[in-house]
Amino acid sequence: MSEQKNPGGSGAPDGENGRDGQEEAVPAQREDTGEVIGTRRGMFGADNGGDTSGYGGLVRTVRLPGESSRPYGGPAGTEGFGEFDEIADELEGALDEQGLVPGNVIEKTVVDRAELTFHIERGALPAVARILRDDPALRFELCTGVSGVHFPGDKGRELHAVYHLRSITHNRLIRLEVGVPDADPHVPSLVDVYPTNDWHERETYDFFGIVFDGHPALTRIMMPDDWQGFPQRKDYPLGGIPVEYKGAQIPAPDQRRSYS
Repeated sequence: MSEQKNPGGSGAPDGENGRDGQEEAVPAQREDTGEVIGTRRGMFGADNGGDTSGYGGLVRTVRLPGESSRPYGGPAGTEGFGEFDEIADELEGALDEQGLVPGNVIEKTVVDRAELTFHIERGALPAVARILRDDPALRFELCTGVSGVHFPGDKGRELHAVYHLRSITHNRLIRLEVGVPDADPHVPSLVDVYPTNDWHERETYDFFGIVFDGHPALTRIMMPDDWQGFPQRKDYPLGGIPVEYKGAQIPAPDQRRSYS
């Protein structure tokens, strides 16, 4: 009797290039844990008729990953004591040596999708950055920039500044995150610690309105100096101007037909 072929026709048993293999290739979904900060309707969360994606009926929960418990594991998703635990231990020990209480400095530690993020109290951010850069056991010499994130539903922490740090010495990658309220969007500048953040902080200020205290020249670099508002905040009006294209007049995005 000849060997039974799988539906894919490759001759391999199920589980080898077959349906099981395809299921394994699907990215893992985030667990239904963490902090729920709102509900998003439609593809982009537009609530003023501006969702022209055709997904106006889509309803999703907006959820931030919650604090992780020990052991943290490592970047390969391994369980048990791992590389992330080593980094956390070294950072907490260095904070102790400088007379800082780790529990007051690190608001929470999150391991999500095999990535390590320290949520830092904003006043302690420069001290933490210097420790991460200078401590021989850590040596995160490179900050690849700061990005802004706007979560209108994260009350009291609507604006987030996110820093990606890389250790060339130890070949490690971590993230720092600082949350501040929309009413007080101030974060200490890290230009003195990581000079490469100069233009990144300007861009984040320009688009999100996060004010980096101590920056040598915090000015808008993309929008005009007299521009009102911050275009990458989620509550920024879609707006726009009509565009003429080959004789056709295309209306501004907020005036186009809504499919929701």
